[in-house]
Amino acid sequence: MASHLEKLLALLKVDRVDKYLFTGRSPKFPPRVFGGQVLAQSLNAAIRTVDDDGRMPHSLHAYFLRPGNPKKQIVYEVDPIRDGRSYTTRRVVAKQDGIAIFSTSVSFHIHEQGFEHQFAMPKVPEPEELEDDFDYWTKMSVEHPERFKTPSGQAFYRRPVVRRDFLDPQPEEPVQNYWFQLVDPIGDEPILHQTVLAYISDHTLLGAALLPHPATGRSKELSMASLDHAIWFHRDFRADDWLFYECKVQSTGNGRGLAFGRIYDREGTLVASTSQEGLLRVRNK
Repeated sequence: MASHLEKLLALLKVDRVDKYLFTGRSPKFPPRVFGGQVLAQSLNAAIRTVDDDGRMPHSLHAYFLRPGNPKKQIVYEVDPIRDGRSYTTRRVVAKQDGIAIFSTSVSFHIHEQGFEHQFAMPKVPEPEELEDDFDYWTKMSVEHPERFKTPSGQAFYRRPVVRRDFLDPQPEEPVQNYWFQLVDPIGDEPILHQTVLAYISDHTLLGAALLPHPATGRSKELSMASLDHAIWFHRDFRADDWLFYECKVQSTGNGRGLAFGRIYDREGTLVASTSQEGLLRVRNK
């Protein structure tokens, strides 16, 4: 039986139908397709239309247009809008039933030498000192079976520096930090590590936007959805080594939340940055 990580890697790779046309599938559970999945599959489709001459994705800017149906196949149409000497750009539109549910632009760049600068990584406990999400949610499902389900497994470890109180959430400082790492090695192909990072990057930003408020992503009175997402890849990294994700909330208002993230390797090197605005709508009772 395939492991959870093997299933995830197979899920994120799309099938080629034509030179610029791909299809992807989803886990068949409701209510909608996870945004990180469409991000990663779109990136995988774009990558496979670019010449293998050392060009690597350095930025991705995406919009979530409609909820995806996990019971239906997703078609990815890639538009090769630019092939330059050092930069390449691809536009990808994901569709179901001929209607766009997601669009993104991905820019590729050949490695160059230049100035170097980065924000310093905050000082936080090492991942070995922190409780893993899988262990926490397993314990919560035993103590509160009426509210929480037992996790079925995990493709990556995730260990928050400060864990939210999901039983009685209170307003907190709008910063969420955690370590993550794939449960097993996945080889040395850098693009595979970028694809996995795109998937994982969508797990926390919208939830972090709720920190200043007495609510969590599990609050029934909330309607939540990603509206847009951006990733900048700065330096090489491995997703099967520990990475630190620092998420800071910029603003919540008008039924939306905006958060920014920085991802560091264990040595403190800034390897990627992210941003996301999402829907945070309070339902009428």
